[in-house]
Amino acid sequence: MATSAPQLSNYKLTIAYDGRAFFGWQRHGEKPTVQFALEQAVTKAFGVRVAVQGSGRTDRGTHAHGQVASLSLPEDLPPALVQEKLNQFLPPEVRILDVRCAVKDFHACDSAIAKRYRYLIWNDRKLPEQHDGRVWHVKEPLDVQAMIDVCSVFIGEQDFASFATRTNFKQKSTRRTVFEAVLGNDLPMITFDICADGFLYKMVRNIVRAIVKVGEGRYTREDLCRILDAGDRQAAPGTAPASGLYLEQVFYSQDELSDNVSKRVLL
Repeated sequence: MATSAPQLSNYKLTIAYDGRAFFGWQRHGEKPTVQFALEQAVTKAFGVRVAVQGSGRTDRGTHAHGQVASLSLPEDLPPALVQEKLNQFLPPEVRILDVRCAVKDFHACDSAIAKRYRYLIWNDRKLPEQHDGRVWHVKEPLDVQAMIDVCSVFIGEQDFASFATRTNFKQKSTRRTVFEAVLGNDLPMITFDICADGFLYKMVRNIVRAIVKVGEGRYTREDLCRILDAGDRQAAPGTAPASGLYLEQVFYSQDELSDNVSKRVLL
């Protein structure tokens, strides 16, 4: 007599990780990746093999405070138990911060409407050991006010082809809407926050490199506008290191997004 397949429920996970230990998010053979670590933990904790879907890929060395993943698990497992069991089998560099039951059609990537990233720059000759691999260490003094003043160049719906390392990286369009681009400082730490309805490959890191060029006195606001208008990656500077980039938050409702952005400074 055939046995019926077990009933499954959909779960939404919020995850933090230190990217220094991994070859990025996406499963890559037997190499250490965050996705692979999560899928191994699920098998060890619950005896099932499932695909863990992330809200997006993060590159090697990139970190997260608010990555979101979705997966199917045996029905009626309490979210608190899922969190406890997964953390038990995950490496210390990965922590499940929150688990919630999700509707059947929720998908961490396809259901997302916006994301927020943060980039950290340590602007001082000496780098404290605890920040090694967790920031971009820029030793020479930067003109922070000039950097603050140009952030508004990136706000709004625009073609960000010049800031996509590979403009054909599974993207139908290179147009994105940036809701927020804010730079603040508590020197020697400089923080750049950017929120948009989507991001092209390495878009945040490429934007940060251009803003730092302004801080170095090598670019002006007009240069950034010219680069945007060019629609050509060759017109823009290089890429900031992965070490300073953090996925902070993923949004799944317009109300959540509007409430979050309205509480912050928009230039």
